[in-house]
Amino acid sequence: MTEYFTVYREEIIGTIIAIVVLFLIRILLFKTIKKVGKIGDIDRNRTLLILKYIDVFILIVGVITLSLLWGVDFKDLGLFLSSAFAVIGVAFFASWSILSNITAGIILFFSFPFKIGDRIRIQDKDFPSEAIIEDIRAFHLHLRTDDGELITYPNSLMLQKGIVVIDNPQREDDGKSTL
Repeated sequence: MTEYFTVYREEIIGTIIAIVVLFLIRILLFKTIKKVGKIGDIDRNRTLLILKYIDVFILIVGVITLSLLWGVDFKDLGLFLSSAFAVIGVAFFASWSILSNITAGIILFFSFPFKIGDRIRIQDKDFPSEAIIEDIRAFHLHLRTDDGELITYPNSLMLQKGIVVIDNPQREDDGKSTL
C-alpha cells in the first residue's frame, strides 16, 4: 500500500488540491448566487435550479481536471470529448428549443426583469396577452389570465417579445420604487 502512495504521490496531492479548489469555487459561487437571489427577491425554486446547473458544471470541470491529473493523454481525451460533443451537439440540435429555453431561464434569473406575482402584457401582434405570472420554471412561465386560463409561455419568447410590467401588488405594499 505504501508503494502505491509512493508511485502516485504527485497525482494524489494534485487530486486533493483540485478537489479543495473546486469545492471552494463551488462555495463561492453558491454564496454569490444565493445573494443575487435574495437581493433580486427571486423565488427560491429558481435559485435552486441555477445552483443545480452550477453543480453539474463543476462536476464536469472536476472530471476533466482529474482525468488530466491522472495521465489521460490529451490526444485520447480530445478524441473522447470530440465524440461526446458530436453526440451532444446532434442531440441539442434536435432539441435546440430546450437548450434555448434553459439559457433564457438563466438569463431571466440574473436579470430578473419581472417576478412572480407581476401583471404583465406581452407585446405580440399574433398573441396579445395580459396575465399574472404564477411561476417561473427552467423552460417556461405559467401565466394566469383574467379569465382563469393557465398559459404556459416559453422562456426564450420572454426574451424575444416586448414585455410590459403593468403592476405588482407586493411592490405597491412595500412602497419602494423599482425604477
